[in-house]
Amino acid sequence: MQSLVCYKTLPVWKHDSIPSAFQQAHNTKQGTWAKLHILKGELDFAMLTEQGEIISNHHFSVTEQPPLVEPQAWHRIVAFSDDIECQLSFHCQSDQLFTQKYQLTPTHSEILAAQPYLQGGKALDVGCGSGRNALFLSQQGFEVDAWDVNTQSLQRLEQIIQAEQITNIHIQLRDLNLNQQIEKQYDFIYCTVVMMFLLASTVPPLILQMQQATKSGGYNLIVCAMDSEDYPVQADFPFSFKSGELKTLYQGWKILKYNENVGELHRTDEQGHRIKQRFATLFAQKV
Repeated sequence: MQSLVCYKTLPVWKHDSIPSAFQQAHNTKQGTWAKLHILKGELDFAMLTEQGEIISNHHFSVTEQPPLVEPQAWHRIVAFSDDIECQLSFHCQSDQLFTQKYQLTPTHSEILAAQPYLQGGKALDVGCGSGRNALFLSQQGFEVDAWDVNTQSLQRLEQIIQAEQITNIHIQLRDLNLNQQIEKQYDFIYCTVVMMFLLASTVPPLILQMQQATKSGGYNLIVCAMDSEDYPVQADFPFSFKSGELKTLYQGWKILKYNENVGELHRTDEQGHRIKQRFATLFAQKV
C-alpha cells in the first residue's frame, strides 16, 4: 500500500464539543483512513458491524492512542472523561490527496491504467477541467501543460496549485475550436471525455496535432463518446466516434489498448440513474 498522507484535520474537541454524529454508529468513507489523537483525558471506543452490533470495545488515553480506522469501517465513540481533549484527522493514499482534499472527481481510470507505461517527462492535458488528471501526473513527476476553455475550472486549478505550491503544472486558457495548434513536443498527450464537446470539424485536425506533437516513443490517450445503434450518442454532443474510427486514425502507431466498451456519463436520467454511453478508448505509442 502507498504511504498515507493527511488531507484534513478538524479543530480540537473537548467534552462539550464532540459532535453527536461521532457518538453514533458511522463509517469512514471509501479511500479514507481516520486517526483520533487524544491530547488529554481518555475515552471508550467501539468497532461495529454495519448493523450496529459491537465487534470490539477499546479504552484509549494519551499513552494508549487509537489506531487508524480503516476505510468504510463502522465505529463510534462510546464514552469519554470530563477532561477529554482530542483531534480527528483524515488520511488517504498519496495518489488520492487532491481528490480527497479538494473534492475533485477521481483521476480517470484510463490515466491510472496507463501509469505503468509512463516514465515522466512532459505531458499535455487537452481539456483539463479542474485538474484531476494533471494534479495526479504532477505527483508522478510530469511537467504538465493543462488547457481548458472554462475559466472557472482553470481558476479552481490555479487555487490548488497556489495552495499546494505546485511548480510543474502550467495552465492555459485555450478554446480548441479556435486554436488546435500544439507548439511543443510531449512524452504524453491525453484527452479524456472532452472531444465529444468539441465541434466535429475540430477533432480530426486536433488529433493530427496531438500525433505530430508527440515525441518518438511517446504516448497518446483518448477517451470519447461513440454513436452506436445500441447506445446512440447524447443529442447535445457535437461530436462522437463511429465504430473503429478512432483506431483507424492511429494506423502506424503501436496500439496498446483499444476498446469500445459501455461506460457511464456523470449526468443522470429522469430516474436519477447514470446514463450509459459507449466510449472509444485508445492508448497508443508513437513508433
